[in-house]
Amino acid sequence: MPLRVGYVREHFSSPLLQFAEADGGKTFTLVECPSGTGQLIGRLEKDEIDVAIALTDPLISGIAKGSTAYKLVGSYVTTPLNWAVITGTNSKYNSISDLKDTTIGISRYGSGSQTMAYVMALQQGWPTADLKFQVNNDIRGLIDSVDAGSTSAFMWEWFTTKPFADAGECRFIGSVPTPWPSWLIAAHPTRAPAPALAPFLSALSAHVRAFDAPDARAAADVAFIAGRFGYPEADIKAWLETVGYPANCAEIPRKVITDTVDILVKAGFIPDVEGGYTAEQFVGTETTALI
Repeated sequence: MPLRVGYVREHFSSPLLQFAEADGGKTFTLVECPSGTGQLIGRLEKDEIDVAIALTDPLISGIAKGSTAYKLVGSYVTTPLNWAVITGTNSKYNSISDLKDTTIGISRYGSGSQTMAYVMALQQGWPTADLKFQVNNDIRGLIDSVDAGSTSAFMWEWFTTKPFADAGECRFIGSVPTPWPSWLIAAHPTRAPAPALAPFLSALSAHVRAFDAPDARAAADVAFIAGRFGYPEADIKAWLETVGYPANCAEIPRKVITDTVDILVKAGFIPDVEGGYTAEQFVGTETTALI
C-alpha cells in the first residue's frame, strides 16, 4: 500500500509536490490538510495518514504531551518560519503590544498558530496562563474572525497570508519568527514501516536537493511556485532568499529538538517534567539519524 502523506498546500511544499508528480502515486499519495499541523496530528491519530510534513513546534509538543501516534523521522526546512501577526482591516489594534489580554484566533488547539501565540507572549512578557483562544479552523475562518471582531488577531506564515493583506482583507501589525527550524517530518510507528519510509525519505531528499540548487532557485522554482500558487514573482524571490532545506531529510539535528523543548517549557506550552526530556524520546531512530 502506498504511504498516505499529509501536507499543507503552501509554497514550502513545492519539493514534495514535485516528488508526487514524479512518483505518480506508486509509493505514496498526498492528503491535503488545509488547517495545518493540528489537523495533520489529528489525522495521524485517526489513521487517516501515515506520514506528515508539519511544523516543528506542534509536532514536538504533541509528543511531549503524550501522543504515541507518531515519532519524528526527518527534517524538511532548516530555516525559521516568519509568522505574521494579523488583525482585521478596521480593527483598533495597531501593534503586538495592543493584543495583551485579548482573544487570539487559532486554527486548532495544539497548532503552530497556538504555539506561536505562547512564544509571542513570552517575548512580550505576558503571563502565558492568561492567554485566551478561539478556534477558527483555517485561514479563511481566521480572517473572517478578525474582521468580525470576535478575535483580536491571529498568526500565520507571512507569504501565505500576504495576498490577503494585499487585497485589503486583513492587516499585518508585526511578525514573530520561530526560534527553531520550521518543518519536520513525522510518521506513525507501525503504519509507516522502515522498508517503506526509508526509500520515501531518500527520494524526498533528492527532490529537495534539486529544488534547493542555485540554478533551480534562479528560475525553475520561481516558475513552479508561480504556476502552482499564483504568488507574485517578487514575493517568490523574496521567500526563496530566506528559506533553507536539508541535504538529507532522514537526519534531525539533536539541537533542534532540545532547543525547541527548552523554549516550549519556558513558554508554558509543555510541562516541565522532572529529569527533563531527551532527544531520543521524540525520534524514530530505525530510519532516522540524530546528528
